[in-house]
Amino acid sequence: MTITVLVPDDDGVAALSEVAGVRPVRYSLDEPLPAEAAEAEVLIPGARAADVLPLLEKTPRLRLIQLLSAGAEDWTGVLPEGVLLSTCRGAHGGSTAEWVMAVLLSWCRRLPEFAEAQRARRWSRLVSDTLQGKRVLIVGAGDLGQQLRRRLEPFDAWVTMVGLSARDDIHGVEKLPALLPDTDVVVLLVPLTTRTRGMVDAKFLASLPDGALLVNASRGPVVDTAALLAELESGRLEAALDVTDPEPLPEDHPLWGLPNVVITPHVGGAVVDARRRSYVVAAAEIGRYVRGELPNNLVRGEY
Repeated sequence: MTITVLVPDDDGVAALSEVAGVRPVRYSLDEPLPAEAAEAEVLIPGARAADVLPLLEKTPRLRLIQLLSAGAEDWTGVLPEGVLLSTCRGAHGGSTAEWVMAVLLSWCRRLPEFAEAQRARRWSRLVSDTLQGKRVLIVGAGDLGQQLRRRLEPFDAWVTMVGLSARDDIHGVEKLPALLPDTDVVVLLVPLTTRTRGMVDAKFLASLPDGALLVNASRGPVVDTAALLAELESGRLEAALDVTDPEPLPEDHPLWGLPNVVITPHVGGAVVDARRRSYVVAAAEIGRYVRGELPNNLVRGEY
């Protein structure tokens, strides 16, 4: 038995050609769907949900949508009954954890200030900080959170993990009010759901000690932007944001002009070979489906 899989690019065709029992068929949103779409059981989106969902009317046998991203907020609650959804969890955790490490080291060692001094040709010796002994609270205990903890601990940082539910050495979110006042850095790595939207509000931020750093590598709407802006403008907190709300951030937004925030344009996972790593995970998930198994990254409910 052979399963037809619709893939959006030649990389996908090459990767899926290696999976037994799979016939990859290339499609494009700019062209009519190929005739094989009528038999396709799996589709890999090459665009946002709003652009791909109209195709589902022409794929009556579709049973699985396999994402190339770890985030699934655009897809939950909009798929026809009987269509499974699987994410690409495990493909991008390492590179996003590297982004977090980069901003933490830059923050501690005051690299932006040294870069400014270099541009001014000024020999400016500053005393910087260190990750050693820093109390880092990671909110989000999935693949990305675990990847970050593995990178932080060799730097002798004190790492505390918070998940949506408590397990092993991971605290539940209900413990956040007690944990926030005793932390130097909070790193947000949660998916965007009804439970996490606006999680970081004025009360959350007010619980952090003066000088704390908020790092958001999850989704912009997890943070109340107005509440964060108020804390940053007062100078009480600092932030490193790979995601914002709104996104893209308008050029006239006040966040751009603040000296105590670092902003990157949602590039935590945008590294060389990211697409290949995505297809490694996607191929494994589709292979499980072909063998009659449920994908490991199956989305149930919101996540």
